[in-house]
Amino acid sequence: VIQRRIAGEPVSRIRGWREFWSLRLELSPETLDPRPDSETIVTAALSWAHERRDAPLRLLDLGSGSGALLLACLSALPQASGVGIDISAGAVRTATANAARLDLDGRASFIEGDFADPDAGGGRFDLILCNPPYIPQAEIDGLAREVAAFDPRLALDGGDDGLVSWRRLLPRVARGLAPRGRAFVEIGAGQQAAVADLAIAASLRPA
Repeated sequence: VIQRRIAGEPVSRIRGWREFWSLRLELSPETLDPRPDSETIVTAALSWAHERRDAPLRLLDLGSGSGALLLACLSALPQASGVGIDISAGAVRTATANAARLDLDGRASFIEGDFADPDAGGGRFDLILCNPPYIPQAEIDGLAREVAAFDPRLALDGGDDGLVSWRRLLPRVARGLAPRGRAFVEIGAGQQAAVADLAIAASLRPA
């Protein structure tokens, strides 16, 4: 264990779990290690949903990984249900196990598939969550070793400019939002203007 830590492996990877939004989430090699920065998505989403806390909201998590975003929101929205989509079968297995461990499996399901597929998940959703790959490819090896060497590259690599996922995802988000629905996403540093332009092109209104 000491040698693994000296080599830069995160404590969460060594022990196999991470606390996120006060939930214990098991990790696997196929899942991103969810970090406190991503809790800001949950905070913003739940702030918006506060007045509808007891409504049967439908949630969608695009690129769900360990299930962190969806499960955190469902833990605070007792009448809501949700679907998570991830291209990795291993991530889907991990998220499904996390939902069962947290007694949220009756309201959460996880599907293996392309998160940009407009038919994945079915229907429209009141709340869409997404933390997609957004790191420019050339910058990945320069990230902290805990990230570059241990998080799955599939969950990091945003292509040459870091925007490849956004070009595919935003039209899917626009088609998947219910009337008066909202999407809450995590973007990379310096990408705000570019992602906002892509959102407008997809007929979304950035907040």
